[in-house]
Amino acid sequence: MKALKVVVAIAVLSGCEAKIDDLQTFVAEVKTNTSVNIEPYPEFESKPTFVYSAKTLRSPFQRPRNTGVTVKVTTQPNCDQPDFNRTKQPLQGFGIDALSVTGVFESNGKQWALIQANTGSLFKATIGDYLGLFFGKINSIKNGTVSYTEMLPDGAGCWQKKQATLTMTSKAGENNV
Repeated sequence: MKALKVVVAIAVLSGCEAKIDDLQTFVAEVKTNTSVNIEPYPEFESKPTFVYSAKTLRSPFQRPRNTGVTVKVTTQPNCDQPDFNRTKQPLQGFGIDALSVTGVFESNGKQWALIQANTGSLFKATIGDYLGLFFGKINSIKNGTVSYTEMLPDGAGCWQKKQATLTMTSKAGENNV
């Protein structure tokens, strides 16, 4: 019985032989009739060697040292101006959209606000301190709200005052007027 099964399996499998004679003929015909045209590589002419002679000068990829940008401040008579000579405080290095109030506390009768920058740094500020890029001065700290006055340039040499607030419920980037 086993022998019969083996003979039947061999007979069935012998009928599964692939007939690829026509395919082999086609491939051989294409190979003989097709010519390959590959363009030659272009000839490159050599350029003269460039000698860098500015080794002693500053690299163009480094910032200049000790060269401050001079800001020309034009002032108009009889209009508000910020104090440009005042030393900037740490919170003035951030835009208002990068600051958020994380807490408020009182110490020795003085109100303080904890203000977090988008860098993760935490600062404490009180009334009279400055914050933001536009000379924002803190006016009051009450119930988780920091009220401040900014001075915005009007383009004609004067500065306009604008009242705004930061609250504990607002996230960094929200500016409530």
